[in-house]
Amino acid sequence: MKGNEKLIAVLNSLLSDELTAINQYMVHSEMAHNWGYSKLHKHFEKRSIDEMKHAEKLIARILFLEGTPIVSNLKKIEIGAEVPKQLAHDLTAEQGAIAAYNSAINLAGEVNDFATREMLENILLDEDRHLDDIETLLEQIDQMTTPVFLSTKL
Repeated sequence: MKGNEKLIAVLNSLLSDELTAINQYMVHSEMAHNWGYSKLHKHFEKRSIDEMKHAEKLIARILFLEGTPIVSNLKKIEIGAEVPKQLAHDLTAEQGAIAAYNSAINLAGEVNDFATREMLENILLDEDRHLDDIETLLEQIDQMTTPVFLSTKL
């Protein structure tokens, strides 16, 4: 099925966001593992895997719409040198993703591609959950202080 070119371009932009997030979260995960924070390592790793699943869905949809998935475009990866900075960067990434998905959902509706819109809405729910998780971790750091927070993530 030949899809709308503008929507395919937006799907490729979302794909770029997801591929960037995968890398950012993977590096943060491995840094947490290296520091001995196994619970935090698993948290970041799961988020990276979620983003991989999103990328897979976007690639499949782009192909279905007879587009070409562009996997070579990454945006700026923001790696934090310490956990609070990592979470701050991740928060920014998720906020950007949510805005981009909302915009893409509107476009999909405008071009009457409701299957793509539904797929995007499902991914948006995951992104909302990611944002909530990050906000919760940042609130815990604020309430407990970083050292106490990190002692709970061993």
